[in-house]
Amino acid sequence: MEMVAPAGPMYQAGTLSGNPLAMTAGIKTLEILDRPGSYEHLDRITSRLVDGILAAAKEAGHAITGGHISGMFGFFFCEGPINNYEQASEKADTAKFARFHRAMLEEGVYLAPSQFEAGFTGLAHTEEDIDFTIAAAKRAFARI
Repeated sequence: MEMVAPAGPMYQAGTLSGNPLAMTAGIKTLEILDRPGSYEHLDRITSRLVDGILAAAKEAGHAITGGHISGMFGFFFCEGPINNYEQASEKADTAKFARFHRAMLEEGVYLAPSQFEAGFTGLAHTEEDIDFTIAAAKRAFARI
């Protein structure tokens, strides 16, 4: 910590940096994630979510590719695979993603507003939440 200003030469700032409440929440989050089955739950629900969204898109005739690792996911409106940013920026249909994003908002589901951002599930998400989101995606894909 002696490298960080004001004691050291490296400046660091952030909205909640060092905030006691934020630090307490972070520590509690790590404790919860350390509980048995936490990461398995994230992997299971995220896999269901991504598989459901990809299947719904393909069923509606949309080119899509995507994947996940644990609770982090993403997808692109194009044929896959996508292995890096260059491929994504060249191939992905960002206009279609924007229409999908808007349609999902209308269905009550908030996704990251850019397909270049990751989405995340959390331990609070239930199987019912995943079912709701997949059903919303089916309706959204039918409209875009």
